[in-house]
Amino acid sequence: MAEAPPDPDRVFAALADARRRELLELLAGGPGASAGDLAALLPVSRQAVVQHLAVLEEARLVTRRKAGRQVLFTVRPEGLTAAADWLTARAAAWNDAAVTPPTGPEGPEFPADQGKDTLL
Repeated sequence: MAEAPPDPDRVFAALADARRRELLELLAGGPGASAGDLAALLPVSRQAVVQHLAVLEEARLVTRRKAGRQVLFTVRPEGLTAAADWLTARAAAWNDAAVTPPTGPEGPEFPADQGKDTLL
């Protein structure tokens, strides 16, 4: 059975944290790293790294594999690809909407002198 595509909501929530983005950058630079290896590079505890990796794994941005006694994490680019596809589709739709002039009423009409007393 095919795996469902990553949920953009989870991906964006995971990427909202700067430490998780930093972990992704560190993982992208190699074949995999353990939570302990990553914690040694950051000013946070191993437990904090494990928690961040769990969020990234739930969002399907990283995957884990056993290597002897260690658990190694690697980046899963398909999670970012799914989010990028969603953003691209939204940008195209919004661009099309901005280019197409509205066919109905364009909003409330205001008197010509409204706003003249507004401070900038």
